[in-house]
Amino acid sequence: MQLVEAHTAGDPMSSRKWLNCRLSDIQEHLGTHAVSKPVLSRLLKAHEYHLRANSKQICSKQDPDRNLQFEYIQGQRRQHREAGAPQISTDTKKKELIGNFKNPGQVWCQVAEPVQAHDFKQDALGRAVPYGVYDLQNNHGTVYLGRSADTPAFATDNIAAWCATERLERFPASQRLMIEADSGGSNSAVSRAWKYHLQNKVADRFGLIVTVCHYPTGASKWNPIEHRLFSEISKTWAGCPLRTFAIAARYIRETKTQTGLKVHAHLIQKKYTTGEKISDEMMATLNIVYHDVCPQWNYTIYPRGYCQ
Repeated sequence: MQLVEAHTAGDPMSSRKWLNCRLSDIQEHLGTHAVSKPVLSRLLKAHEYHLRANSKQICSKQDPDRNLQFEYIQGQRRQHREAGAPQISTDTKKKELIGNFKNPGQVWCQVAEPVQAHDFKQDALGRAVPYGVYDLQNNHGTVYLGRSADTPAFATDNIAAWCATERLERFPASQRLMIEADSGGSNSAVSRAWKYHLQNKVADRFGLIVTVCHYPTGASKWNPIEHRLFSEISKTWAGCPLRTFAIAARYIRETKTQTGLKVHAHLIQKKYTTGEKISDEMMATLNIVYHDVCPQWNYTIYPRGYCQ
């Protein structure tokens, strides 16, 4: 063990230690003393050394209002549920290159599918931008498969499309809407364009009172859409090349679970550009009220002309 001591890292006061060398390196240092790798492995295990991967346990500095925000979201859910109002969770899934490329995962087959050796963008038909809307009450997901930029205009257009169709089917009498979203991306908590388009395309167009609750930075995995919809889509198309946009949409529609998840998918042809600027004058026209609790993450947008 003296030989591996120089290559040992970790906490000297506990059994948490590891080697920054390989078994073949140890064999080389032993020189004429021939010891097989299985024997070296058993010796190391006898001294509490094991093969382990890194364990993600250490979090960066957390916002002091993090737990308060989680409790507040639960309270807002309860209020909207009791009022019969829809609650949706929204986000953009990982963007995917469309073409004959390898898709992570495995699938049962007799012969492996041949795909491109390299994932070069110039060989792709385009890049899919899957924006999802997940209905918490009905366990129903809708994915809008864009092919340009993931912008606030793109996100709010999709929410407006959901309001014009599925909201009217399931909540025809509701005058309120709750949106749970991450703090970044196209539905960022600090995005002016996100709030401006929600005012015009959702609150004003449908006469809805829209309450938005954002998850704190670094807490997106608790957003329901991540583990109730997007994870299931990844399982459905695991190991299956997304050769066309139509094929990607078909896999999304085929996604289901034993708990009754149903998923719709729509191809979006409209092109979106980045860099939209919303002026102070445009922001001043918003009928928005920031909540007393964590106002950086919680606010309600009323239709223009609505008397609060």
